[in-house]
Amino acid sequence: MSDVSPYRPGLILSLWLCLGMPLMAAPLDEALKPLPAVPALDPAKVELGRQLFNEPRLSVNNTLSCASCHRLESGGADNKPFSIGFDGKPVDTNTPSVFNASLNFKQFWNGRVDTLEAQVAHVVISPVEMGSDWNTVVHNLSALPAYQAAFKQAYPDGLTAANVQNALATYERTLLTPHSRFDQYLLGDTEILTIQEKYGYQRFKDYGCIACHQGVNIGGNMFQKFGVMGDYFKARGNPVESDLGRYLLTQDEEDRHVFKVPSLRNVAVTAPYFHDASAKTLEEAVDVMFRYQLGRNPSQEDKDLIVLFLRTLTGEWAGKPL
Repeated sequence: MSDVSPYRPGLILSLWLCLGMPLMAAPLDEALKPLPAVPALDPAKVELGRQLFNEPRLSVNNTLSCASCHRLESGGADNKPFSIGFDGKPVDTNTPSVFNASLNFKQFWNGRVDTLEAQVAHVVISPVEMGSDWNTVVHNLSALPAYQAAFKQAYPDGLTAANVQNALATYERTLLTPHSRFDQYLLGDTEILTIQEKYGYQRFKDYGCIACHQGVNIGGNMFQKFGVMGDYFKARGNPVESDLGRYLLTQDEEDRHVFKVPSLRNVAVTAPYFHDASAKTLEEAVDVMFRYQLGRNPSQEDKDLIVLFLRTLTGEWAGKPL
């Protein structure tokens, strides 16, 4: 009997290289994971949701659409400290990006709803956002034959409030931003990051940033108090109601100043930062996090390295970098 194994990995590797075949890099075993593929959803519902996303008739005075505040060409937000509502007045919290929002465990800064459908439902009737009501929305959309036909094609029961919400949420579930340089790194292309960016990722882990900014969305999957290691709000001054976070929902003292941890994906293109838009640059945001969340005083070099890493989290949409 031969003592030669029928499986000879070295020989197979040599033959593979001789034939000029590219080697497939193995994904890295890291706590953070690359974005999943865009889900395969009903094309009719996705297209209907896309139209509704850009539809100003969702607002009470036909002036505001989802795209007004969630600009897909601007990182999925609007680069303003506070978006402007239907009445021309600013809303009370900074608008988060709609990109990758489907991967968050809750929606809104205070996590008051669980689903994208519920998020849509709240925004439309919000007195500071779209200011409408669902009976009016359904009535206005039903007056347009094109919407009647599209809803009839996509949904057995046609144009209803629930179906408007579902169509919008279905479209938003396709708004993932793959192919960030960091995702490519996680998938095995270890040369795509510079040595400084790799050091930045290591510092991100070493200092404990990854304790809250975790999972596939690098955040968005837990609640955390803003000001774990110091009174951020006292230092900032001028407290407002929205600073109370989840306390506004639960009236539980433990929830005072508690917010959903935001995703860091595309963070380099979604300034300003935090619910109160107080940090205008990524560097300022990193400073605040070190002081009030980690209680650490790192070197400027370490902070700069972390910022370099954060800039590798910018993905693509519609085949183009954000």
